[in-house]
Amino acid sequence: MERDEYLEAAVRDVLTGDEATVDRRVGHAALLLATAGAPGQADRLVAHWQQVTERPVTRLADDAVRARAWAMLFEARGVRPQWADALSPLDLDAEERTHQALLTRRVSDLEGVFDGSPIAGVVAGLAPGRADPVRTTLAEGDLEGWAALVAGHPSPDVATLGATRPLAARLVAGADPLGLGPEWPEQCAAALVAALRERYPTDAGSWPELVAAILRLRGQQAPAPASESEVAAAEARLGTPLPADYREFLRTADGLPADVVFPRLLPARELRADGPVVIVAEPAVVLLTATGGQWRAIEVDAVFGSTPHPTFRALLEHHLRLLEAAG
Repeated sequence: MERDEYLEAAVRDVLTGDEATVDRRVGHAALLLATAGAPGQADRLVAHWQQVTERPVTRLADDAVRARAWAMLFEARGVRPQWADALSPLDLDAEERTHQALLTRRVSDLEGVFDGSPIAGVVAGLAPGRADPVRTTLAEGDLEGWAALVAGHPSPDVATLGATRPLAARLVAGADPLGLGPEWPEQCAAALVAALRERYPTDAGSWPELVAAILRLRGQQAPAPASESEVAAAEARLGTPLPADYREFLRTADGLPADVVFPRLLPARELRADGPVVIVAEPAVVLLTATGGQWRAIEVDAVFGSTPHPTFRALLEHHLRLLEAAG
């Protein structure tokens, strides 16, 4: 498998394919990451797909082999991620026996040619059988042999690989049979999350929904809202009315705690002014300023320069998109 070509095709399918194609691509990429020793990136991709599409996660495990692959990989990891709660638990011993039978089943050169025809069963019974070399390597636990046989395939069958119980622990531990490298899984997940975000743009909704989405991704709790009298007192102290959208923010949450990349947003009682500028963060890197009667929010960065946003809400929506991209 050629990594760049795979990712280019996957991103194209997510951006332009029908819904079934999107699900198929995301499902394959997630299993590819999970079998490459990057389960965290697989979880990130699946969770974002589930969030933006609102489709049931069972669509990513809609056949026996894919469902079995996830179950075997979860067992090897020793943890079942939250997104997998909707997947039915499986009897892994029974699934292992079924999978071994699949790996060792002999196939015909004519298999699939007459599918749907009344003579399909007769032909399958008469045609000479042969071992499938790719599946045979898995049955024998020969991970390197499997990798050599699928090296030129644009989309290797990682579901059958992941469902092979004796190999699952090696895969989770980072065996990386396809030679994807330590950095590519993160690049793959990030590119597909970005493509999903472009195809299914986030509707931040109401102020409570926007604040809740930010705090959910941060893992934080929302402060209580400011009262109308507290907002009015802040305006009197500052000597200026606050922009309408910022007032709505304070009436939803009286400031926000800091996270690793965003400063603490001040509660109404701590707001301060420096001339025509209202300082709304600590440190003072988020400002509100009015030019020609139009309020704007400014992010100040000593290294990259200042970034203006048309409104305070636009600034928080931008922050939400960055949080979503970071997973």
